[in-house]
Amino acid sequence: MNAPIKLAPPPFENDAGRPVDPGIAVAVQILWENGIETFESCEGGPGHSFYEPTVRFHGGRSEGFRALAIAHQHGLKVSGLRRYWDLIDGEPVGPHWELTFTSRAGV
Repeated sequence: MNAPIKLAPPPFENDAGRPVDPGIAVAVQILWENGIETFESCEGGPGHSFYEPTVRFHGGRSEGFRALAIAHQHGLKVSGLRRYWDLIDGEPVGPHWELTFTSRAGV
């Protein structure tokens, strides 16, 4: 098994200029550097948008499995892979992908 890569948290910011949570930044960086188009992330926990560390990303049918493989190859501790749809004005929008992790940073 490959040893996990230790990367410094990236200086990512979302469209509103808010930095990526430090507890998920390494996972986001690994996914980005391997071509996964992330669009939402959260380190999880009380006061956060998600209960558990989460990264959401775009992609077709196989993209979730590719992201899962990348995460495993880099030693990230994945707890779930989901395909989901949002409901906007009662209409399903998506699908999108979501990876969740067992701990902050996923490592």
